[in-house]
Amino acid sequence: MKLSFKRIWGIILRHLYLLKHSFSRWIDLLYWPTVDLLLWGFITIYLQKDFYPEGKWVFQFIGALIFWNILIRAQQGLAVGFLEDIWARNLLHLFVSPLTITEYLLGLFIFSLFKAFIASLLMAIIATFAFNFKIWLQGIDIFLMVFNLIFFAWSIGLLTMAFILFFGQEAEILAWALALFFLPFSAVFYPVDVLPKFFQYIAQFVPTSYIFETMRKVLLEGEVSYVLILKAYFLTIIYFFISVVIFILSFNFAKKTGKFTKIGE
Repeated sequence: MKLSFKRIWGIILRHLYLLKHSFSRWIDLLYWPTVDLLLWGFITIYLQKDFYPEGKWVFQFIGALIFWNILIRAQQGLAVGFLEDIWARNLLHLFVSPLTITEYLLGLFIFSLFKAFIASLLMAIIATFAFNFKIWLQGIDIFLMVFNLIFFAWSIGLLTMAFILFFGQEAEILAWALALFFLPFSAVFYPVDVLPKFFQYIAQFVPTSYIFETMRKVLLEGEVSYVLILKAYFLTIIYFFISVVIFILSFNFAKKTGKFTKIGE
């Protein structure tokens, strides 16, 4: 049987049309490569500048991985927990019951804490035995920083849920992508000074940048900058308030327009 270029072109054209009208597919095509390039590009610049005493960079990277994992697990615990109800076509059933939106969110918040705790505990145990990195020995200041990361993760999770309610399941990709939007500006694996000036300006409005800068001070110098922690909490409270407002508006919009009956189909 001869190959038909028309049939091959038909398959290509089908996927081109899907790409043309799909926001999530464009994110997959353009967003992830951009984030990867920025992240590893800035890490490379940082390592070339040789900021650390010999061997110190290892602990900084391990600590950064644990902290970032806590944020991701908390954010996805909230957003993916919400998506689980959508995929199971259970969202409408939940909200025709006596369940209130506050009760629903508190349940998701607690579940996301559980996921973040399990994942971070596992990483901390492995880091202790494999790399002799005992993050909990840094004292209560670590918990102040961790709670801020979780608080900020909830803000991102609420925004994700709001976008899904407003735009439909096309916005599902944000459950995995939205937190990573803040990654290049959060100074997770490198200090803010490594970033270009414009990125440094953006980092001033990203609370996680202050947390990771503080983490580096704690791990490398044994000093805690409470000024940076206060700045992080101040920004996080603003983010959380804005995300709650946007979520409530999207929730009410979904109820008024009947999206609850369609979402998940």
